[in-house]
Amino acid sequence: MRAAWRVTDVRAAEAALMATLPPGTLMHRAAAGLARRCALLLGDRGGVYAAGVLLLVGSGDNGGDALYAGAHLARRGAAVHALLLNPERAHAAGLAALRAAGGRVVDVPPARVDLVLDGIVGIGGAGGLRGPALAVVAGLATARGRDGRRPTVVAVDVPSGVAVDTGDVPTGPDGRPSAVTADVTVAFGCLKPALVVGPAAALAGQVELVDIGLGPWLRGTPALRVTEWSDVAAGWPRPGPAAEKYTRGVVGLATGSATYPGAALLSVGGALAGPTGLVRYAGSARAEVVRRYPSVIATDRVADTGRVQAWVCGSGLGTDAPAATELRCVLASAVPVVLDADALTLLVDGSMAERLRRRDAPIVLTPHDREYARLCGEAPGGDRVGAALKLAAWTNAVVLLKGDRTVVGTPDGRAYVNPTGTPALATGGTGDVLAGLLGSLLAAGLPAARAAVLAAYLHGLAGREAARHGPATAPDVAAALRTVLAPLTADPAGDDHQGK
Repeated sequence: MRAAWRVTDVRAAEAALMATLPPGTLMHRAAAGLARRCALLLGDRGGVYAAGVLLLVGSGDNGGDALYAGAHLARRGAAVHALLLNPERAHAAGLAALRAAGGRVVDVPPARVDLVLDGIVGIGGAGGLRGPALAVVAGLATARGRDGRRPTVVAVDVPSGVAVDTGDVPTGPDGRPSAVTADVTVAFGCLKPALVVGPAAALAGQVELVDIGLGPWLRGTPALRVTEWSDVAAGWPRPGPAAEKYTRGVVGLATGSATYPGAALLSVGGALAGPTGLVRYAGSARAEVVRRYPSVIATDRVADTGRVQAWVCGSGLGTDAPAATELRCVLASAVPVVLDADALTLLVDGSMAERLRRRDAPIVLTPHDREYARLCGEAPGGDRVGAALKLAAWTNAVVLLKGDRTVVGTPDGRAYVNPTGTPALATGGTGDVLAGLLGSLLAAGLPAARAAVLAAYLHGLAGREAARHGPATAPDVAAALRTVLAPLTADPAGDDHQGK
């Protein structure tokens, strides 16, 4: 997994590293990597020579990085112009380097701009862009390069104006983000939370990491970790030669109802795509479930289901007295539980709080923002990682806070963010599919946090796969899970078996 670090940790690591290096070395490393990436981007727009480059330069080191990178590009023949947003506090050595390389300082942006370097505010900034900086950024919308296209915007370390530690983005009076929207962000040394979580992640564009030697100096616990495919492949449960349906795990689903039978079908579909060997269903949609999935063992009530290794409860269950009875039965079990949708609503009045506290087995809660607000009395707000961790600590449960960048928080303070989210999943029923897959992973024996992280990642990939063929529905996502999971479930010795 990749780690994202808070500003205080980054600052401490930078200070420790700089103490071992000649003055200015770290900035020159960063600027060289930044200039290299800008040159590659300009290569796709006619080359570096004669390209129009605009540097938006704030005070401090972030502006210095932009100025030194601009000097590199100017020496390669680019027409580099620097707009100093705070001239008295511009990085003096960087400005001298730019001028020595042939770059110019301007009061207004030039007529032709192929690439913009956002060096306004770095990781030490607070609050959104204001005044002249915000006006200049807004004016970029009308700028054009030599090919007639709008300029490529490259952010230095983070897009200026975002809340670095939380990923929040302040908005102006017009409701628009008071921050730079970048096509590419060149991050130095490590990821920062704003590059991978919250609305700021969407403003960062493609994130490129430049190694400046910071890694060994980063200490403590990262703010969050970002899941990668290698984590999923390493953590996926694979049956051995002696496996059978019961040893692979049995997952139970108390989902759906006569009113919402589709929720039962979708959650069961998600569970069947997972690694468990058997699915049991309990609920009033049993006839529809068995008709669609004849391998599922179905009963009317949780109490009649038989042995399972994990439960999924809530998707389309309803919130009436019979639904509450089913939830109480699920919570009385001694196995891991996924609580989704209506099960979360049934928790709001606190009547089941004692049952939650008495459980020794893991619980995973899967709220979207409105469900979170009902549980906590307030919306997640700008700090989604903090919100997920707050609910996790309060309930002693793993919390999967759904969204474009889904966050998984644990009671002991660990946080993970999923990078595969897609707007294609913003449609009814996709959460039911996620809940079923998550339950299947729990029944297969994965720890709750790992199961949540893997389920969110694969669910996101399935959403992307489904959207390749047009607008995606929840059944499309459930079907796409099989395509996404194929590399994980293929027999690694399949070719050998074919020849024997």
